[in-house]
Parts: sequence; structure tokens; C-alpha cells
Amino acid sequence: MTTEPSPGDELIQEILLDGEIELQGQFVLGNNYTFLVKVTREKDTCQAVYKPCRGEQPLWDFPAESLSRREVAAYHVSQALGWNLVPVTVLREEGPFGEGSLQRFIDHDPEYHYFNFSDEDRARLVPAVVFDLLVNNADRKGSHILVDSEKKVWLIDHGLCFHEEEKLRTVVWDFAGRPIPNEMLKALKKFLNSLEKQGKLFHQLTNLISLPELTAMQVRCEHILNMGSFPTPPSDRRAVPFPPI
Repeated sequence: MTTEPSPGDELIQEILLDGEIELQGQFVLGNNYTFLVKVTREKDTCQAVYKPCRGEQPLWDFPAESLSRREVAAYHVSQALGWNLVPVTVLREEGPFGEGSLQRFIDHDPEYHYFNFSDEDRARLVPAVVFDLLVNNADRKGSHILVDSEKKVWLIDHGLCFHEEEKLRTVVWDFAGRPIPNEMLKALKKFLNSLEKQGKLFHQLTNLISLPELTAMQVRCEHILNMGSFPTPPSDRRAVPFPPI
């Protein structure tokens, strides 16, 4: 499975990296400070979600002020797989509240989420589940899966990913025990080979997550390839995030 990025993705990335950031509002739900912003570069503008490092609440199991970098790492992994699941996301060293991630804002209906998805839309979540397995997503809530006006599925909120320990928590266990489609296994194999060559992707990710975390992702990738099927929910720990939406 390969989904081509939209024609404007390269321009959007340039806007987010170089444009002037204007605060428009704050998302009040959630533990960390998150803002809606407008980013302007010359005559081009883009709405984005800004997550400053200094607005992150301390966590016992993730390094301080590391979540925004994990957001960016998730985007690079999505692009490297060729699945275009995560909106364009960049790291800005300077912002209204300092360094943080900027992610293209996806216009969607917030009342339409995993728990009331149609059967057709639920069936389209297979690549999302494989992605979460790979990045070890500890917080895949129902509202973190968006469907835009063109019916494209997007994944957001990846601050709690890439931990070295097994922490997968997700509401999407629909495919437990089923085989992973061959085209996705091929994409994972290609992704793993790319990391082993220690090229551009390897260096992009080591600037965002630790080398042990990157190594752990490589091991997870190998495990997924060896298993060839979706796991079942673990019985020794919580398998669903709280709250689930």
C-alpha cells in the first residue's frame, strides 16, 4: 500500500519551517499546552497545531520535553513507509513559547471518531494499526484518528510513541489475530532496510529520538515481520488508553 502525499505537502513543509507564527487559539482538552496557529510565508498561509516543549506536563516514563520531537519522528516514519498517515509535521526551534512541533491542521468533524465510524471507515484502519505497532503508540485514542472531507484517514497525537519498553495502548483492536497484508509487510521490510543502511532516515530519527529507542523500533519491526499477524490485547497490562476518546 502506497499513498502519495498531496501536491501541496512540500510547500506546506516550507511554510511551517520558515513562516511567521500567529497564535489563533488554544485547545483546552488534554494535559499539554496545544495551540491553533496560522503560519504565513510570503503570500502562502497554513493553519497548524503548535505544541511547545515547555508546555509538556512531566511524565514518569518519558524524558522531559521530548514529546514534540516524537510528533516529528512519527511523521518521518509515516513518510518513510509511504503511507502518508501523519499530517506534515516539523520541529521549530523558535515559536511563541519556544521550541515545539508544528503540524498541519486537518479540518474534520470532531464528532465523527473511531467509536462511531462506519464499518467502511473502520476497515480502512489496517495501516494505522500497523503504524501504531511499529512506533509503539501508548495513546491511540478514538479522537486521534481523523477523517477529512475527502474521506482520507489521518493520525495525530504521537507524543507518547517510540518508548523502548512495550507500551502499546490503543482502542483499535479490530484486527487482532488476523494476518497483516503482504504489501504492508513489504513496506516494513523496506523501512527496516533503510534504517539498517543508516542513511537519511536514520539520521533524521536520531535527531528526534534516542538511539536505544530507534534500536527498539528496529527490533519491533523485525518482530512484526516474523509474526506476520496482528497481536491480541495483552493480559498483563492495560491495553486501552484512558480516557479512550
